[in-house]
Amino acid sequence: PSLFYTINQLKACKNLDKIIVATTTLPEDDVIEKYLHELGIDVFRGSSDDVLDRYVKCAKHYNLLTIVRVTADCPLIDPNIVDRGIEIFKTGNYDYVTNTSTRTFPDGNETELFSINAIEKAWNNSKLPSEHEHVTPYFRNNPELFQIENFTHNSDISHLRWTVDYNEDFELVKILISKIKSRPVHLEDILNILNNEPNLLELNKNHRPNEGYAKSLEEDKNFLEKL
Repeated sequence: PSLFYTINQLKACKNLDKIIVATTTLPEDDVIEKYLHELGIDVFRGSSDDVLDRYVKCAKHYNLLTIVRVTADCPLIDPNIVDRGIEIFKTGNYDYVTNTSTRTFPDGNETELFSINAIEKAWNNSKLPSEHEHVTPYFRNNPELFQIENFTHNSDISHLRWTVDYNEDFELVKILISKIKSRPVHLEDILNILNNEPNLLELNKNHRPNEGYAKSLEEDKNFLEKL
């Protein structure tokens, strides 16, 4: 399954101490917990809607001081990008390090790091639905409260996507995995394929990055109108 690739890509990171999958308590996610036990991967189950709450309770359960957030719809997350974010976080006095505030990486390489103190502050003060569903918007909405660093690619290729939100994304990722034989898969491997076969970009060209977050912002408007 897609989750297998996300986990294996992250296993190639040099600076991760532990991989934990934070899924929901919904019955349909029982199969995820069972699969993770078979893989020997730690799992935490929490709220299906309040993902911020799920993250904080997961961090507390495992006594984590620093959290690296990668969403499970990123089966081709580049471990080098994750390691770069970790190095930045370790060398600076940061609360939140990300490559998503200013987007230059392809969708599917989102990497966020935050301290337990920072995410607890967000947890205690977040009000908007989007801040609870997407975990980290409170940081970006209140930059004066946190030490934040955004890291970027050497060129803006954020129009590309190999996250898996739609069937078209899934088809593209399947093709990329079949064509790239080395593991882990790196950003450069994918770009080489797409440079040689640009027609593959047609598969999911109608979908834009972060469409789910845009929908959540509409929910924020409705929430604020009711106050």
